[in-house]
Amino acid sequence: MSIRAVFALPPGARAYPLRTARGEFAVVDSDVGPGVAHKGTALMLPGFTGSKEDFTLLHEPLTARGYRVVAVDGRGQFESDGPETDESAYERGELALDTLAQAAAVDGPVHLVGHSLGGQIARAAVLLDHSPFLSFTLVSSGPAQISDSQQQRVKLLRDALGVMTMAEVWAAILAMGPPEDVGGPAKGIGNVEQLQRRWLGNKPAQLLATGRQLCTEPDRVAELAAVPLPFHVLSGSQDDTWPVNLLDDMALRLRARRTVIPGADHSPNADQPLPTARALADFWDSTVDGVTSRP
Repeated sequence: MSIRAVFALPPGARAYPLRTARGEFAVVDSDVGPGVAHKGTALMLPGFTGSKEDFTLLHEPLTARGYRVVAVDGRGQFESDGPETDESAYERGELALDTLAQAAAVDGPVHLVGHSLGGQIARAAVLLDHSPFLSFTLVSSGPAQISDSQQQRVKLLRDALGVMTMAEVWAAILAMGPPEDVGGPAKGIGNVEQLQRRWLGNKPAQLLATGRQLCTEPDRVAELAAVPLPFHVLSGSQDDTWPVNLLDDMALRLRARRTVIPGADHSPNADQPLPTARALADFWDSTVDGVTSRP
């Protein structure tokens, strides 16, 4: 696997293939700098049509607080390889096993962070085996399937992928409006050419499989609440993928810390990175060996 320099890296970060027991995954890895005490490591999973670059603006403030950040492209996302047409490779259980392998390949245990789709993949991993993790933060990731309006958008994308190439779909996306509407959070991340290269790096089977999962995901909050980990539910003040009131309720069911980032929508990591990083680090600081007080 080669990692192309498509996007600018955060200061001091490295882009490389993380070797795991389940293959190689493209990561951007930032460690703490000289004179900063190392407090822990965060493993970050991006959302649907997103990539490791969606966390670019979090690296610098989090490493300044003492946390190494490892952001990963999942199987078939952007710079991580995967089958073009075999959707079974992207079933939820397979992606959960990938997450556990990624956690094992970094110097753990780790604070697990999943944005949107990444949160549901991370949840499946935690339910398989919570032992590699010190805590779990769901960023704009809800209890079950996405909203009806977003299901319609995913259906349009799935239908398009059935008859069009990835390049043709991208052209259609540009014709409809800003690419970040379908191409993941884009603020401060890249220009249209860079976002196009990211889009074309995605495997169609991965988009088809995970899009279907987003529309059919069951509510597994009760299962997750039984896991002995500290939980954090973080979101923007608005969200059309999972309404904010659903995220509020999920946090109560998990007895989780709840953070709402003013001025942010579905991607607080891109919309308001500094308060998002501060909330993450404050939560991690409150945990000791995976234990924190719950409300």
